[in-house]
Amino acid sequence: MSFLLRRPLHLPLPPKTPLSLTHTHTHRPFTTTRPSHLARISIIGRLADTPELTPTSTGQDVVRYALGTSHGPRDNKQTSWWKVAFFPPQEGGIRDSVLGLGKGSLVYLEGEASMSKFTGKDGTPQQSLSIVQRNVEVLDRRDPRAEGQE
Repeated sequence: MSFLLRRPLHLPLPPKTPLSLTHTHTHRPFTTTRPSHLARISIIGRLADTPELTPTSTGQDVVRYALGTSHGPRDNKQTSWWKVAFFPPQEGGIRDSVLGLGKGSLVYLEGEASMSKFTGKDGTPQQSLSIVQRNVEVLDRRDPRAEGQE
C-alpha cells in the first residue's frame, strides 16, 4: 500500500467552525499575486498559418495567429481553433521568432484569456474568447519557406 494512502485510524478531527455569512473580505492564502479579472490559459497546438504583423489604430504592432488543437478518438477527431494576439516590442528576438514560424509549427502558449460579448451582424448576442500571448515556446519548428517545396 502506498505511503500516501495510509492514514492513522484514530486521528482527531479538527473542531467545526460555523461559516460567517457577513464576512466580506476574501483571503487568498495560497498565492501572493494580486487578484486578476483575466484567466490564464495554456495551449499546445499547431499554427493554422504563418503569423501576420499588422499595426493597430494607435500605431502599435500586433502579431495575430491561430492555433489548432485536436481531441477525441482517431476516427472522430475534433479540432478547436484559438485566435491569439501578441503585442511585441518594436524590435527583438521574440518578435522575429514568432514571425518566423511556419504553418504547422507546434508551440506551447501561455496567455491571458478574456470573454467579450457583442452583437452579431444579424442582431444576435454572441461571445468571443480573446487570448493575449504572454509566453511562447516552440516545440517543433516548420520553416515557412519550405511549405511550397513539399
